Amino acid sequence: MTRAGARRRTAVPALLAVALALVSLAGCETVRAARAGPGQKLDPWENFNRKVFAFNESLDANLLKPVATAYVNVVPQPVRTSATNFFGNMLDAWSAVNNVLQGKFQNAAQDMVRVGTNTLFGVFGVVDVAADMGFDHQYEDFGQTLGRWGFGAGAYLVIPVLGPSSVRDAIGIPFDRAASPALLINDGRTKIGVTLLQLVNTRATLLGATNVIDEIALDKYTFIRDAYLARRRSLVFDGDVPQSPDEQGAGGPESGAATATEGGASAPEGGASAPAARPPGPSASAPAAPSAEPAASAPAAGGAASTPTQ
Repeated sequence: MTRAGARRRTAVPALLAVALALVSLAGCETVRAARAGPGQKLDPWENFNRKVFAFNESLDANLLKPVATAYVNVVPQPVRTSATNFFGNMLDAWSAVNNVLQGKFQNAAQDMVRVGTNTLFGVFGVVDVAADMGFDHQYEDFGQTLGRWGFGAGAYLVIPVLGPSSVRDAIGIPFDRAASPALLINDGRTKIGVTLLQLVNTRATLLGATNVIDEIALDKYTFIRDAYLARRRSLVFDGDVPQSPDEQGAGGPESGAATATEGGASAPEGGASAPAARPPGPSASAPAAPSAEPAASAPAAGGAASTPTQ
């Protein structure tokens, strides 16, 4: 064997090793770019949040999603829609309270008309009669109310079982839970049953959205985080998100998240009216959700009396 041939045989593996190293570096940079989404500045607890996110994903994959899938396969669509409407009727009443607190009295009146109509003529909200009469949902939760009062979102936070949130929205969760029908029931077993039904029904409405996220998201955590922050900011300002000159020039963290990912919320299954207030269970904010707070898409409420600065 000549020296030239030996050199060529030695050079080929070396070139392959260099090529593989470059491909690996490019892949690492792609992942870093995906993780460094516009919401990263609002995520100082990312290491902790990712661990909770991984726990929630495991819980969902091994328990909640299979149960929700079986629920969809066994329970007919009209029955699932009726369950969604029933829980949504309670949230309409809570939404009316929040609309009053935000000074949106016209929206609050519409919520009360929905609650009265669906309770009296829709069998306690099982049938959404008000929607057929042109009275649409005006979902507002206490996290949005705090936002309208001028409270910033604070740091992004992933809550065990409940999913994506923020410091502000986490403060509102106990108040929003007051809108659950389960809290009005004294019998322990019945209360647990209603809570589990609400959890499984909510997860079932998000099956399509989470399947899409699984397919398109390079980094699912970042995708959900940015979509959630953008959607929540949009809901607080009823879709008319203000941008100060500083935000336009420097790309403020919240405005950046809203600009990059706003508008990706997924519609709920089967046309059922899905609440924007946080339901129990993991929120797969479907850009979303965001949210999909995540969770299902909800129309932005109009008629804001004033626009606070976050």
